[in-house]
Amino acid sequence: MYYKFSGFTQKLVGAAPVEAYSPQGFRPFAHPEAPAPIFATPTKLPGEASASDALIKNRVPELQKLFQKPDGIPVHLKGGYSDRLLYRTTMALALGGTIYCLIAIFIASQPKKNK
Repeated sequence: MYYKFSGFTQKLVGAAPVEAYSPQGFRPFAHPEAPAPIFATPTKLPGEASASDALIKNRVPELQKLFQKPDGIPVHLKGGYSDRLLYRTTMALALGGTIYCLIAIFIASQPKKNK
């Protein structure tokens, strides 16, 4: 007896030998030729440069010099005023959240007063 998986009942059901050896989704390969490429654009060789490459300036060496300078400032504050503002805002929110949680725990730990 041969069996195959039934997609309707989600169980094994009896089947003919041909159906059992060719389950759903698995059929013999019928396309001997390769499919056409989806993106038929030519690739750029490593030595070639395009017009858009000339417009982009590489800022990595400048940023490496800035962030690797041994001036005693933490790396998360070396970006200037915006980094200091973000850092202080984050610390204020963290401190405020901690205080709020402690107050909520304190209030929840007090028994209710019956009148």
